Amino acid sequence: MLNTGDRAPDFTLSDDGGRQYSLSDFAGKTLVLYFYPKDNTPGCTRQACAFGALYGQFKTLGAEVVGVSKDSAASHAKFRQKYSLPFIMLSDPDKSVHAAYGAMGEKKLYGKVTVGTIRTTYVIKDGAIVYAKAGVSPDKNPAEVLEFLKTL
Repeated sequence: MLNTGDRAPDFTLSDDGGRQYSLSDFAGKTLVLYFYPKDNTPGCTRQACAFGALYGQFKTLGAEVVGVSKDSAASHAKFRQKYSLPFIMLSDPDKSVHAAYGAMGEKKLYGKVTVGTIRTTYVIKDGAIVYAKAGVSPDKNPAEVLEFLKTL
């Protein structure tokens, strides 16, 4: 996992409409970059809907929210439409950006150790990580990040 003060690794990923985004596209903005395991699963849906419900407040604070998972662009499109999600969702099918950001690793699921996405959120400002938290609660994370942004 990356830490506060680290430089954010560059990335280029596609959204559900085929548009490519890179870290540099968010220059001059505060970027909330969150990694989640899978579209349309209970925790991921709650987290995405909570970010969506607070999105206006994030924008008011000059922040852009971007969700990243290994799901396909088609899956993201259905997920965004089903829940009216207003923010960018990027597809990382080979999990290379997950790896660069330390959002992949061993985790315990129902007592079994697996390798997968670790629910991780970063806030990036001027290319530097100013907030980093792994193993976040899907229910509490969006509000916690919003409160952090109010301190910047």
